[in-house]
Amino acid sequence: MAAQDVLGQTARLASSSALLQVLFRVVTFGLNAFTLRYLSRELIGVVNVRLTLLYSTVGFLAREAFRRACLSGSAKRNWTKTINLLWLTVPLGVFWSLILGLVWLYLLEVPDPSVVPHYQAGVVAFGLSAIIELLGEPFWVLAQAHLFVRLKVIAESLSVVSKCILTVTLVILYPHWGLYIFSLAQWLVTVVLWVFSLLQLELPYSVALPCCFLFLLCNFNHICYISVLFLQTFVNWKEARLTWSFFKQSFLKQILTEGERYMMTFLNVLNFGDQGVYDIVNNLGSLVARFIFLPIEESFYVFFAKVLERGKTVKDQKQDDVAMAANVLELLLKFVLLIGLTITVFGYAYSQLALDIYGGSMLSSGTGPDLLRCYSLYVLFLAVNGVTECFTFALMCKEEVDRYNFVMLALSFIFLCISYFLTHWYGSLGFILANCFNMGIRIAHSTHYIHHYFRESTHRPLTGLLPSPTLLLLYFISAVVTAFSEVLFCCDKGWMARLVHISMGALCLAATLVTMFCTETKLIHFVRSQFLSRYLKKGT
Repeated sequence: MAAQDVLGQTARLASSSALLQVLFRVVTFGLNAFTLRYLSRELIGVVNVRLTLLYSTVGFLAREAFRRACLSGSAKRNWTKTINLLWLTVPLGVFWSLILGLVWLYLLEVPDPSVVPHYQAGVVAFGLSAIIELLGEPFWVLAQAHLFVRLKVIAESLSVVSKCILTVTLVILYPHWGLYIFSLAQWLVTVVLWVFSLLQLELPYSVALPCCFLFLLCNFNHICYISVLFLQTFVNWKEARLTWSFFKQSFLKQILTEGERYMMTFLNVLNFGDQGVYDIVNNLGSLVARFIFLPIEESFYVFFAKVLERGKTVKDQKQDDVAMAANVLELLLKFVLLIGLTITVFGYAYSQLALDIYGGSMLSSGTGPDLLRCYSLYVLFLAVNGVTECFTFALMCKEEVDRYNFVMLALSFIFLCISYFLTHWYGSLGFILANCFNMGIRIAHSTHYIHHYFRESTHRPLTGLLPSPTLLLLYFISAVVTAFSEVLFCCDKGWMARLVHISMGALCLAATLVTMFCTETKLIHFVRSQFLSRYLKKGT
């Protein structure tokens, strides 16, 4: 597939995923605001922090390394061997689900049953749902590698809609069920994703393989011999070795990604109620990251992995492909940087108002506004880190991945130490400050890799991190104006004052966007041609 075709399909996948995230996360956004009126902060804290951490940890440790390794290279490969390798995520998921499930049940503090009922059932349900989702992992990788946009969009749409409908229904009819509500909803999501992917891709060989695997489990004496024969004959060893390198890294990356939740869970630095407030603010602050940054990172990881060959220097690549990859990387960095700056500037002055509208005084009083303001700055770090690591991980060879594992080990240790001390000094705000530091170090490493990679070429994609001076001036003026507006008109001075505050922000945002259109013409053309072209054509 030509590089230009890959770029077009990748942009289509990213824009479709982003649009999907916006449409259906708006539904869940309203759903969370609704459930806040029915459920306690403690119950929300247990579900969104502890049980979700169990689910995400099992899934991440079982499949992240396989995704990284099997999405590299061309889509034209021996997919039988690749799918055989991907099925190893299932026994790995069973292993992690059993080990971590026992830790969650017997080693961690059990919530008060009168406040959070059915905790044990919730742990079992979330662990099993992670295993069920892993049964569809070969289908997900196959769809992602071949850029099957329709499959990914429809499957995720059905799962989100189903979960929303079931959760709202159970919260209204049976609020006393507690964790049963979220357990049933989680099961429904994973089953819908797996069944729909299975029906759409029609892979009889791949479907039969789990049955063979279950048969082997019944013959324990022959497992070792058959496993060795299976690995030698039916698995792509190059992908397997790369998977092992990413697997060692996945432990460390998971600590860096979910570090604050691990500290809340294992060190009890916050009670369940405070964990619930922190998680709500964290979800609000990360809306843009999930809407836009994550689809871009996932989709363009595939683009860079297909256009450029892993492990080769820039001189050994096709120069036309290098030029395209450098241009796309530069524009992507500029794109996410401007989005992050916009969130940082306007998020500071409108955090308290957003929390008051969303959750009332429970969120807008206390540390909630300060948490969201700090998270607005963290979004900027998330934006840049997602794209830089997207490119870096797509190009690193096995040896470079192994070396980076030591960097991740040092980062994990430093992050945990900084989080522990900052949390004792600043409470939940310390988690976000530690995450900003962590992301800053990771960005520095990725930008160093990118600079070194393109050093022997004429391309300088890191210039995408330099917006025009005029635009920076507008951002500064907007930050000052909206900060004064918040002091004068928000948030305890009535709705008319709030409307004035909102109007001031709208004017500043409009002026910033107009300046952006006038100064960043190359970026605007890229967004219109790659991300918006299919929607503009439909409109005409």
